Amino acid sequence: MSMIQDIKDLRALTGAGMTDVKKALEEAGGDRDAAIKLIRERGLAKAAKREGNATSEGLVAVRVEDADGGQVATMIELNAETDFVVKNEKFITLADTILDAVVAAKAADAEAGLTAPAGEGTVADLIAESAGVMGEKIALRRVARIEGPKVTAYLHRTAKDLPPSIGVLVATDEAGAAVAMDIAQHAAAMAPEFLTREDVPADLVATEREIATNQSIAEGKPEAALPKIIEGRLVGFFKTVVLHEQALVQDPKTTVSKHVESVGGKLKNFVRFRVGS
Repeated sequence: MSMIQDIKDLRALTGAGMTDVKKALEEAGGDRDAAIKLIRERGLAKAAKREGNATSEGLVAVRVEDADGGQVATMIELNAETDFVVKNEKFITLADTILDAVVAAKAADAEAGLTAPAGEGTVADLIAESAGVMGEKIALRRVARIEGPKVTAYLHRTAKDLPPSIGVLVATDEAGAAVAMDIAQHAAAMAPEFLTREDVPADLVATEREIATNQSIAEGKPEAALPKIIEGRLVGFFKTVVLHEQALVQDPKTTVSKHVESVGGKLKNFVRFRVGS
């Protein structure tokens, strides 16, 4: 059996990273059982034992860089099982290393991020190795990449002793950059799901319309008034989930859209991560 196949088999059995498996095999002279013993003695097999554990804690990290014709931003969410590990310097350093690899690979989702080169292996290998050392399951949950003339990033800490757990990227035109941080902070607080009304899936709108209809009928609203009442409730739904239509958290008398328009700008895209949600 080849060394490559041995490495694959031992990684599957132990959950240890490629580099650690290769090193253990070499030290064990190719003896699989001896290599497994070395891996377990070094605590590198812990990740496999914890495969079913939940990774509900974590951090969000971002990188904004200049690009041709504008800027590009990458954001990642890296999870672990406990806040004890998340606030550890090793975990924070790991997140920075993973972000470097994801940015270099121009990855736009977690799947591509996991296959990004990192050291002698991939990000997935690095995570497996780090999980063994830290004794907890670690997961790259999400990766996002957006571009625009200007991209503004905002990170928010929900606890003083923990890394940022909410991250927002906002892409605007040059003029819109003047209020982009306002919009990013607003999005962090109000959790919009869509940029515009047109971005809301048709099936979700249909479901909300059905709910509004059933509620109105159950409340005994006059039949002639139902269409207007239903549409009014749909407008209320859009004001909840659509960024453009939300009341600006810093000034509820205006909307996000009007705030951007007040500086002659345009809001082009946004991404919001909150750890675990």
